Amino acid sequence: MVDSFLKYLRYEKRYSEHTLTAYEKDLEQFTQFLQGTFEIDDLTEVKHPHLRSWIVELMEAGIAPGSINRKIATLKSYYKFLLAREFVSTNPTGRLKPLKVEKRLPSFVRENEMVVLLDQIEFSEDFFGLRDRVILEMLYATGIRLSELIGLKDLDINEYQNSIKVLGKRNKERLIPTTDFLVKLLRNYQQQRNKQFGKTEFLLVTDNGDKLYPMMVYRTVKKYLEQVTTISKKSPHVLRHTFATHLLNKGAELNAVKDLLGHTSLAATQVYTHNSMEKLKSVFDQAHPKA
Repeated sequence: MVDSFLKYLRYEKRYSEHTLTAYEKDLEQFTQFLQGTFEIDDLTEVKHPHLRSWIVELMEAGIAPGSINRKIATLKSYYKFLLAREFVSTNPTGRLKPLKVEKRLPSFVRENEMVVLLDQIEFSEDFFGLRDRVILEMLYATGIRLSELIGLKDLDINEYQNSIKVLGKRNKERLIPTTDFLVKLLRNYQQQRNKQFGKTEFLLVTDNGDKLYPMMVYRTVKKYLEQVTTISKKSPHVLRHTFATHLLNKGAELNAVKDLLGHTSLAATQVYTHNSMEKLKSVFDQAHPKA
């Protein structure tokens, strides 16, 4: 039934590979807990107390509330699936509630720091330096997710319309406008890549010409961000946060930023307005006579 559930998520709900892996891991952990604690092998025999015991054990182990909430979401989704197919007669997750999570503002790189990164840091003039530059420029200029960046192909770049086509979560496509500079940079990169490796399936490749992988992008972003900023988080997602925050700081409409990011809900985009609010407060403190 777990296999059927994962196939349902993959082919009907079109969940990403990352989400599928997380759901599978959560269910494996829960199964191991049931076997070790209650000697239960069949997930259809689970009752609310079993679920609650697992949540308590996770909390006592120091697992972050956000991670526990994802596991709760996994269980809710799984038992909803079982109930709909009549594998169970009642849903034991009905009384499970997510834990309270401390709300944190997204980390982002300041505008002057991005100027230093992209205009003053020297990249090597070979293919490898050019590829690193493209990675940073793409993440900041478009706000795409790591998985979306890795999945880009040459045909996704439209030089005539200055746009890129992105395959986002649940296989939803969206078009993102970009700059003349980035298009020219990509064209130069593609020429260098083809000289180095010939035609490749994916736009961005490793030092060996293979498809880019997540950890390599993490290492690349961290390497360069360490040269310009002291923020604790230095990941590809920080550049996505930076993209959104800088747009809003410059007066972009929230709904437009939502569409550019590929968010399905405006609530997911509104978190960036808090960072913009800090800038407004700074302006207020400097300019208002009574501040």
